[in-house]
Amino acid sequence: MTALVPVDQIERMAVSVARSGLFGFKTPDQAMALMLVAQAENLHPAKAIQEYHIINGKPTLKADAMLARFQAAGGRVEWIEYTDTKVVGKFSHQSGGSVTVEWTVEMGRKAGLLGNPTWTKYPRQMLRSRCIAEGIRTVFPGVIVGSYSEEEGEDMTIATAPRQAPPPPAPEPAEIVINAETLLEQIELASTLEGLELLRADIRRMPKGEDRNRVIAAATRRVEQIRAEQEPPAGDPQIIQAEEGTV
Repeated sequence: MTALVPVDQIERMAVSVARSGLFGFKTPDQAMALMLVAQAENLHPAKAIQEYHIINGKPTLKADAMLARFQAAGGRVEWIEYTDTKVVGKFSHQSGGSVTVEWTVEMGRKAGLLGNPTWTKYPRQMLRSRCIAEGIRTVFPGVIVGSYSEEEGEDMTIATAPRQAPPPPAPEPAEIVINAETLLEQIELASTLEGLELLRADIRRMPKGEDRNRVIAAATRRVEQIRAEQEPPAGDPQIIQAEEGTV
């Protein structure tokens, strides 16, 4: 039986492990919690560093550690097929009999696991890890006490990640309705050519038809009126000059 390590020593180890940044523990509390679990399993607390990994804030047991515990407890595994597309293993233990577990890439696709890039880079290893976790959990679950494998933890993070909803389509630009009567009134009220020029865009947006023709005619007529109002009557320049004493 492994000698108990005092809690204060575990705490100091946890701080060092977290500070190192080498084992995936983000805080001393995470490291210490797993070290206490390891000690409860009659293992030295440092074993937590070797066997566990934090995935999405949860402790997971590495597949190799699962298999090592299973074999140490008298379990056996026989690899029947081992390729990049399919892995089959036969797991047996005197307490739980035997079972043949098969995992294929197609099964991973149906389970929505291929979003994890590790499946693309190392498909055979990911299939093997899935077989190990399922086989041991089926034949002799007590050896892993309900723990998920590291690979299962990564897959669950991918599978349960919320999908981003596609952005809503851009709203259709509202159709601008030009009221002919309002435009006619604005034309009549315009006192300068510049004021009429500001109405040009609205006139162009009007659909072809009788109302547009009426508006164009009114605008043309108002332009002539404004120009006439701006031109002095014949003879006016001479009168002005006379009043100024220049004639």
